Amino acid sequence: LALHVMCGICGIYQFEGRPIDRELLGRMTSAMHHRGPDGAGFYAEGEIGLGHRRLSIIDIAGGSQPITNEDQSLQVVFNGEIYNFIELRGELIAKGHVFKTRSDTEVIVHGYEEWGLDCVSRFNGIFAFALWDIKRRSLLLARDHLGVKPLYYVDLGDRFLFASEIKSLLVDPGCPKEVNLKALGELFTLRYVPSPNTLFHRIKKLPPAHLLILGPQGSEIKRYWNVKPQIRTEVDEGALIESYQWLVEDAVRLQMRSDVPVGLFLSSGVDSSMLLAIMTKYASTPAHTFTIGFEQGDNSNETDDAREIAKRFGTDHTERIISPEDYLKYFDRYLWDLEEPVGNESAAAFYFVSQLASQKVKVAFTGQGADEPWAGYPRHLGVKLSEIYRRLPSFLTKGLLTRIPDRFTKDERIKRGLASLHERDVLTRFVNIYSFYDDRMKKRLFQPWVTQHISVDGYQARQALRSLQVDVQDLDPLTQMLYIDTRSNLPDDLLMVSDKTSMANSIEARVPFLDYRLIEFIETLPPHLKMRNFRGKYLHKKAAEKWLPSEIVYRKKKGFANPVDQWLRERMREYVKDCLLSEQSAVGRYFNKDFIEEIVLKHESNEQNYLRHIYLLISFELWHQQFISA
Repeated sequence: LALHVMCGICGIYQFEGRPIDRELLGRMTSAMHHRGPDGAGFYAEGEIGLGHRRLSIIDIAGGSQPITNEDQSLQVVFNGEIYNFIELRGELIAKGHVFKTRSDTEVIVHGYEEWGLDCVSRFNGIFAFALWDIKRRSLLLARDHLGVKPLYYVDLGDRFLFASEIKSLLVDPGCPKEVNLKALGELFTLRYVPSPNTLFHRIKKLPPAHLLILGPQGSEIKRYWNVKPQIRTEVDEGALIESYQWLVEDAVRLQMRSDVPVGLFLSSGVDSSMLLAIMTKYASTPAHTFTIGFEQGDNSNETDDAREIAKRFGTDHTERIISPEDYLKYFDRYLWDLEEPVGNESAAAFYFVSQLASQKVKVAFTGQGADEPWAGYPRHLGVKLSEIYRRLPSFLTKGLLTRIPDRFTKDERIKRGLASLHERDVLTRFVNIYSFYDDRMKKRLFQPWVTQHISVDGYQARQALRSLQVDVQDLDPLTQMLYIDTRSNLPDDLLMVSDKTSMANSIEARVPFLDYRLIEFIETLPPHLKMRNFRGKYLHKKAAEKWLPSEIVYRKKKGFANPVDQWLRERMREYVKDCLLSEQSAVGRYFNKDFIEEIVLKHESNEQNYLRHIYLLISFELWHQQFISA
């Protein structure tokens, strides 16, 4: 027995019982060929049509979709993995269900028969699926607990479309290709568009841990996973470390299930190294590891350290150095893959490491998901510092911060941190910490007609996160921020990027640190077990000492750092100007070109560091060219 296949899914639901357009369903499915180059499957009957693209990873012989149940009253198309399907399959067989395949997809139909909508809570995996219930004439869409797999939809009045990728929806000529201005305001505040919006007018994304039920009675969206953290008061550090080690090991064990070799994106840090140590325990052959570095990236490159780690664990190791020319070449299709801009200058790095891995494997582990719940980013330290700052007497702090930032630092992270220190409202402080375009900049950035539709003070972004904050508003500010980060920033930015760029290379990226049992466990821990002495990931690193020497565990984090900043000032300089300041550029329609020119010049002259501001503008321009102007 083994897991199923990675893929892309899509479908059409025609209101008022009219038959669907089969030719349109075929074109929607073909638009995601890269997600499943090994085959396609369809189901079309009456008002429903389901499409599926297949990348064979598991049950290579029996995993074709759609998959149905014994009396063919249910049809499912599925993108992802149910890691605990062997255990669930055994439970369902004991209850009398008859399985026809070895595939994990079939667990979904029998699970739904047995447990109804509650089946989703029992699935441990990464998934987006659509299930058609013929008897009820209802469609169920579901997305995994932490939003590792994407799912988009659009209601066009007489029909409803859904798909793993936006480009599949845009195949329908009735689907509007317009900028969602409210989402544009959110993008330039949070540097990603939070669920359920997208940057496309009317196109939505199903939020993580949600179901959408559509039928003759209308539609309903429900959240199925909503475990509010109960912070432990009794703390036995040794016992907690052991519990965490067991959970991490069990997540890796489950996710090693595959009919094809599993690789690893290896950085020099603790997270991917920990995964490698545990993988080595469960693998019968040496693991495949993949690392990328950057030309001129000597200070930030991880290649030497990663090579040492690979040698330590005897892996089959591959590495590649990326040049500015590689980046420029990829930029032509970068936003075609991503489908939404993000202010994350390391995003393209995921494409290159996936491309490298695709030469040897179809599945690769990534260490993503250990920073958000464990307080691994500088912004999490900012929350801690602001708590201390607010306890200082006001005669010391009054007016202090307004004079410091521009004069003494070019680092926009420090500026954001300082600007948010004095803010008393937790949510406003979170938004300020995220926003590299502060309110003053946004007032100058947008054209007047755009400011009529958005709030430059970040109100819409705060509202988008408020529903998550409500769950944890009685807890300490750090716990609140980690909870929101894990459910918003992580799925809508980093996980979206890794899904799209890995699937563009027909690679499935698995994230063992995002087993929902791990997140539930971490969120019961008091903040001092996450951040200790102003350093994050305290208990996570203590647990890692079981598998790794301390020089790896406590090595300074590099992440996917890269020298894009230097490249933009030097070899990509003309590209920036052509992209943002030419007469043809779309940014001039939405943004003030004089202001853009000002920040480009200040960045070029090294007067300020506006790398991320410029990168986000370039991403918006490329996105607009690909999808809106085209």
